[in-house]
Amino acid sequence: MDFSEKRQEAFDRLNALRAESALGGGEKRIAAQHKRGKMTARERIHLLVDNGGFTELDAFMTHDCQDFGMSDKTFLGDGVVTGYATIDGRLVYLFSQDFTVFGGSLSATFAKKICKVMDLAVKNGAPLIGLNDSGGARIQEGVASLGGYADIFFRNVQASGVIPQLSVVLGPCAGGAVYSPAMTDFIFMVDDTSHMFITGPEVIKTVTGEEVTFDELGGSETHTATSGVCDLRVPDEGSALSAIKKWLSYVPSNNLETPPKISENISASAQTKLRDVVPSNPNQPYNMKDVIDIIFDEDSFFSIKDAFAPNIVVGFARLNGESVGVIGNNPAFLAGVLDIDASVKGARFVRFCDCFNIPVITLVDVPGFLPGTDQEKGGIIRHGAKLLYAFSEATVPKLTVITRKAYGGAYDVMNSKHIGADCNLAWPQAEIAVMGAEGACNIIFRNEIKSSDNPDTTRKELTDSYADKFATPYEAAKRGYIDAVIFPEETRDELTKALSASRSKRDLRPKRKHGNIPL
Repeated sequence: MDFSEKRQEAFDRLNALRAESALGGGEKRIAAQHKRGKMTARERIHLLVDNGGFTELDAFMTHDCQDFGMSDKTFLGDGVVTGYATIDGRLVYLFSQDFTVFGGSLSATFAKKICKVMDLAVKNGAPLIGLNDSGGARIQEGVASLGGYADIFFRNVQASGVIPQLSVVLGPCAGGAVYSPAMTDFIFMVDDTSHMFITGPEVIKTVTGEEVTFDELGGSETHTATSGVCDLRVPDEGSALSAIKKWLSYVPSNNLETPPKISENISASAQTKLRDVVPSNPNQPYNMKDVIDIIFDEDSFFSIKDAFAPNIVVGFARLNGESVGVIGNNPAFLAGVLDIDASVKGARFVRFCDCFNIPVITLVDVPGFLPGTDQEKGGIIRHGAKLLYAFSEATVPKLTVITRKAYGGAYDVMNSKHIGADCNLAWPQAEIAVMGAEGACNIIFRNEIKSSDNPDTTRKELTDSYADKFATPYEAAKRGYIDAVIFPEETRDELTKALSASRSKRDLRPKRKHGNIPL
């Protein structure tokens, strides 16, 4: 064989190995994956990234397990596709688990491949995206598989707050596999095909006798509406991949960069509409999302955890093209009160924004914390303190608008001037007080009302007098707690100016290893 023939043989071998690697578990398993309504690992990547933008790493790695007949069962790539790519021109690192190879189960080799791209993402300051579709640990490898999970978990923690991390669950995610997504910044799930749980339905039935379906236990609806594990629920895989691109457009590549700015097609609703959104009756509900849609750039609001604790709204938006985090009480649900779930939801979002230089804009209409024995026994004191801690800890630009009520301790917690907000605004109808006027008067003037010849008339007179003095924004403005009282239609312009003024803020804090958030 001459040199040209040897060279051609080498080329042919590489082509054959690439083709073998691209097939994953083989045509039959690919067909079975499609029959389940799921894409393959590579199909997902190619639909997600820019055309021709994916560079695969470690395509020829295989496991080295010799037990249980595994030495005769090897697949190039060993069940996970890893590499780097561009999405809308931006560098990202990613892995895509391949269910056609051993059900996407994790081996030591599988883990090494993921750890490599995680290390590269941190080193090069690029977001990490994980496409999860795995049955869990590869049982045949025992502790080697468990050790692989731990290696990944450790890197999730080291990368936290350094690069954005997104997990997209596109199939099963069970046992130890769930903890890596749980430590990333956001989790997206797909209806019908995505499932997350520590122990499956069969184990639960054996241990507790409970009968539960996969969807009831760990489906997308359960984790978006009940557990709060999932941040975004979508109907199909195509929508999940589109959501990844949208999410990426709001976040920077790492903690040393600022978020991307959109410079074209900026539009906003007529700001005069804001006067009609908030009802004149202070006890009548409205949806804070309607306020958000008017203030911020048109169609820019990307809601997060929409179905979980809907009494608080969190998400990304744009203000004149700049990415901002928005958090607001929502009077359309539970009158916008703060409860355990709302506090945790808000705290988590504020801390993400603070990690990645995304300004936080808070819209306040809160009557207080939710009373009740369930809340107290559930730890509302500890959980409510998480939101207080998150706002106090954050050093990004923090702007606040009180649209209506700001009562009691919830006034303090919702990004008040006292805990470091840079600009605090209030609309003229805002009520800033310890509690509602009638409740306050029933306590302060209890004796006067009780001894009055006409208690109802006396109560009303005293309530009106108290409201005129205290249930307004002006007492707070006199003390400098509110920087300005503005008309609703001035909100967008005032926030724009305040954001520009605070963009280069420097907030010096005492040196410490880290704080101790009340977990």
